[in-house]
Amino acid sequence: MGCEAATVKLRFDWPLSRAGVLPLPEMNDTRPGIPHEHLAALSHEFRTPLNGVIGMARLLEGTRLTAEQRAYVAALTESGEHLLGLVNDVLDYARLGAGRVELVGGAVAPEDLLRQVCELLSPRAHEKGVEIGWAADAGLAPIVADEGRLRQILLNLAGNAVKFVETGGVIILAEREAGGVLRFTVSDTGPGVPEAERARIFEAFSQGGSGRDARQIGAGLGLAIATRLAEAMGGRLGVGGVEGEGADFWFEARFETEGANVAADQLAGRTVAVASPSAIVREAAARQIIASGGKAIRSRRVEEALARTDENAVILVDHLLAGVDALLAPPPGRASVVLLRPEDRGRIAPCRAAGFDGYLIKPLRRASLVERVLAAGQTPAADDDRVAPRRPPVTRSAGGVRVLMAEDNPINAMLARTLLKREGAAVDHVESGEQALEALASGDYDIVLMDVRMPGVGGLEATRALRARGVKIPVVALTANAFEDDRRACIEAGMDDFLVKPLSLEALRGALARWTGAGWTPGHARAKLA
Repeated sequence: MGCEAATVKLRFDWPLSRAGVLPLPEMNDTRPGIPHEHLAALSHEFRTPLNGVIGMARLLEGTRLTAEQRAYVAALTESGEHLLGLVNDVLDYARLGAGRVELVGGAVAPEDLLRQVCELLSPRAHEKGVEIGWAADAGLAPIVADEGRLRQILLNLAGNAVKFVETGGVIILAEREAGGVLRFTVSDTGPGVPEAERARIFEAFSQGGSGRDARQIGAGLGLAIATRLAEAMGGRLGVGGVEGEGADFWFEARFETEGANVAADQLAGRTVAVASPSAIVREAAARQIIASGGKAIRSRRVEEALARTDENAVILVDHLLAGVDALLAPPPGRASVVLLRPEDRGRIAPCRAAGFDGYLIKPLRRASLVERVLAAGQTPAADDDRVAPRRPPVTRSAGGVRVLMAEDNPINAMLARTLLKREGAAVDHVESGEQALEALASGDYDIVLMDVRMPGVGGLEATRALRARGVKIPVVALTANAFEDDRRACIEAGMDDFLVKPLSLEALRGALARWTGAGWTPGHARAKLA
């Protein structure tokens, strides 16, 4: 792919050798670095009012509005989220520059990581009308790495790719290299990166120019952040590709493995053809088929796939071949599976009625692909969890749930209380950790939503006090800080879950379902302080 066109060679100690990517304390030697606690306070003060703006805009969006008003609210929300993203990047960059990056190692399955990154970005990609896919080499064993930081690198690279692609799409790959090196590559069909800019774009506050819409350009920190994280892992970050045809951003590092390579021969002896107008879909599916031991046939049209396979092959047919409103018909006399986007759930029943043996949701999951191919022509496989309803739709999903909310900011408290009451929950609101402990001593609650930073006793200290007294009620952190080490601090303090402000209805529903639904033991939830 021409990935060696520009390489940022990384070292293990601060500072980096290239001008413009120095840690912030060293940009002016006369000033001390920013202490961690000051960055945390700064992060909180920046994000709190922004979260209020975005949260209130989302609430307003759920009210009765004219089309003109709805357009204004959508613009307000989009602008607020863009500004919040810039603030996150600036603060994360400052935080990484304030000292050595701390990594927490654990077992990470490369295939699961790619799947998660793709599925996080797929709504944004599909909204733009482009595809996103992933594939990993066959049988990759779990690696020992900091999963949160590794995911952050890939999200930075893939998020940039989705941002600048207008047609085509993005594919994320994980491939073995010599000497135990694992390489992650994010390739896109966007404008590419000119040769003259390939070293500069990794510098802080640098922005690519040629072929890029100025409205899409942010603070120029994403690649600088990814570079610093890559350095902490002892890796290399680079970019290749051909200007005008796309960019290939890659990250590679030597990781220890945990356990043996995973066997991947489920499709041995099977031929699977992929018929799609998208090169991204064809390539991602073909690589997943090959990684599962099968033979892959790439084709742009169903007729081509039929001509190149025999009657024993399974044909994967992208619904994009049908056009916008047309109903796709399966190839007669052949086992076939239709490929759909998550928002195409309404097409599942018509496709089944038309004669397809099953469906797959894009971006494709290798495990689901194997399952559907093996089941083609036999018993229908279970629904994909991205389209199957997890529970019957209800208007008040938290009816009867008693919630104690500890939140000192009145705007964020109003947002959370409104969302909770819309879901049918009964809410008691306190403004500090001391008040939360007092309420739990006298009240009976199913769940606590605990702000992390409050005057006096904060959320972490209050949770430690609860756990020290043997109280097992679920405690969910509410925080404006989206950093991975903030999440770890909450879990280490004894909190059970983590919600980032501004609260979204979907995230709140998910937390309520996890901790007050059928899977939670009511006896534990309704504990009080002794």
